[in-house]
Amino acid sequence: MDIFYRIVSLLGGLALFLYGMRIMGDGLKSSSGGAMKAALARVTTKPIMGFLLGVIVTCMIQSSTATIVLTVGLVGAGFLSFRQSIGIVLGANVGTAITAQIIRLMDLDAGSSSILYFFKSDNLAPLALTIGIIIIMFVKKKGAGATGTIFMGFGILFVGLMNMSAAVSSMSGQLSKLLVSFEDNYVLGFLAGVAVTGIIQSSSAVVGILQSIASSVGVTFCGVFAVIVGVNIGDCLTTFLVCRIGAKTEQIRVCLVHILYNVCAALLIFATLAVLRATGVLGDNLWYASLDSGGVANVHGLFRLVPAVLLLPFSGFFAKAAEKIAPDKPLDEEDADIEQNLRDLDMHLITTPGLALAESEHLIGHMAEVSLKNYKASVNQIAEFREKRNGKIIHREDLLDRMADACNQYIVAVSPYVTRQVDNRTQNFQLRALVAFERIGDLSVDMNESAGKMVEAKTQFSDDAKFELAVVTDAVRDILSTTVTAIKNNDIQKARKVEPMEEVIDELIEELRSHHVYRMTRHLCDAFHGIEFQNILNYLERISDQCSDVAVYLLGRYDDAIDGHEHQYIHVLHHSDDPEYLEEFQANYQKYFGQMKAQAILEAEAEQEEKGTDAPPKTAPREEVLPGQETAGTDAKEQAPEAVLDKQE
Repeated sequence: MDIFYRIVSLLGGLALFLYGMRIMGDGLKSSSGGAMKAALARVTTKPIMGFLLGVIVTCMIQSSTATIVLTVGLVGAGFLSFRQSIGIVLGANVGTAITAQIIRLMDLDAGSSSILYFFKSDNLAPLALTIGIIIIMFVKKKGAGATGTIFMGFGILFVGLMNMSAAVSSMSGQLSKLLVSFEDNYVLGFLAGVAVTGIIQSSSAVVGILQSIASSVGVTFCGVFAVIVGVNIGDCLTTFLVCRIGAKTEQIRVCLVHILYNVCAALLIFATLAVLRATGVLGDNLWYASLDSGGVANVHGLFRLVPAVLLLPFSGFFAKAAEKIAPDKPLDEEDADIEQNLRDLDMHLITTPGLALAESEHLIGHMAEVSLKNYKASVNQIAEFREKRNGKIIHREDLLDRMADACNQYIVAVSPYVTRQVDNRTQNFQLRALVAFERIGDLSVDMNESAGKMVEAKTQFSDDAKFELAVVTDAVRDILSTTVTAIKNNDIQKARKVEPMEEVIDELIEELRSHHVYRMTRHLCDAFHGIEFQNILNYLERISDQCSDVAVYLLGRYDDAIDGHEHQYIHVLHHSDDPEYLEEFQANYQKYFGQMKAQAILEAEAEQEEKGTDAPPKTAPREEVLPGQETAGTDAKEQAPEAVLDKQE
């Protein structure tokens, strides 16, 4: 049974490792995305800079596995591209050699008085977890939650690594004998290094065992060099197996580069040693030289550093090979169009703002379409939740984030070359619009999550709630469709239709809130349904608000009186006798509230038939004020038909 519990402990450590990597990536993604991505992009523009970054980070945390997993997370979160990560991967392979040097200098451990003691994983993990939970629980500033999540993910990741190592620590005696029993068989020595590192999950730990053996009984160069090379391979195989689970294509490529590089480095080392041995350069005095702890550390360091320096110029080769092994998944038509739009943001055009902003405007129009598709899909999820559609919604949201990030950077890059007022207005409008459509995408995902919660709870809304949601989601779909059309075609007339629609939706949502309170207070609806119903209404209201903002921004783009005075414009419009506004408001009010009233009448008639009475319906619509019956100069909302009366018990 002992082996069973070790396996369970190992799998538990793996689970913590994967979960830590995931939530750390989520935290990084939701934190200062644009700024962090820009900083990393500058650092990793050249492979040598990424290489140095990988060396420094790995020296600090003393784990190439953790560095590469962090890099995989950054690639998955969109902060780094696959090709930018290659230098970091090569640097991580060199930086991991620092642990052997620390062991050499400090006799297997970093003393508590040394600053390096701070960077030991068993100190970093609880410290990161402590900082993370303090930030999450007690810091109320904006963005603190994401920062706390990053620390928590980092700590959990290291706890998982330590748990995996601890699960096999009792096997260190047998592993030690295995590592030094292949002095005359280099192939078996190499395989032993691969196998033991794959089990222990840490190249530094295996090299530490070698150093311990060297200090106590001594080892020879020819007896351990093949093992050290195998350790390097075992290290990257471990990382690949961990990172591949649930990873995206670009993340898998990062792990493949790690493997390809280490395989090439191993072949280079073996070939070089064979040539030096055959030519007599590597004589018996060196070949059979006895190594102490420092000698093992130096051999390990050379085997890490020299191949990295020699192979760094060939990082492009590793990238192409990884892309060949892990090709992109076939894109559907929607994804292909988006990828083409992103490629159309040509940095060579930024010196000509008119052309550059035309490309970014095209992308924003595409963002608008994607946000509309995701909204419609999320509404369908409320009616009937499907896991496949859920995956598509999340995928579209990732695309929206990419488009918003790329478009924002591109528009900002154009700024130094903007001299005309028309280009300046276009730029301001685009920056506002892309944020609005990105938020609409977020709100659609929130609606999808609410639908998912209903499925998990194995429950659904009442028939009344379903009908009311159908009416209001149709209204929001109409305002979003109108907004998308206005943006794509720069249609001012369409844009003018949005604000009266938004006002009707506000009143409709307020009415539905009162209906739902009525149902809850009379126990026709439980608390869970009430919360989710209110949440969905909040999401719909905010989507409608975003549509209003975009439409007014579009009007201000072409009207000096509106530009910069959007709130004042809306306030005046609501209290004006503008016939176009009043007519649109009245038409939309009759359309959506008319559906509510018709349903109320049908329900009242059904109730009368059920009771078999000729009594008048308990819920009846009041007379509507038709277009043209309004009093000029008054608030349009005051002239609209009154809402449907609450149903009586």
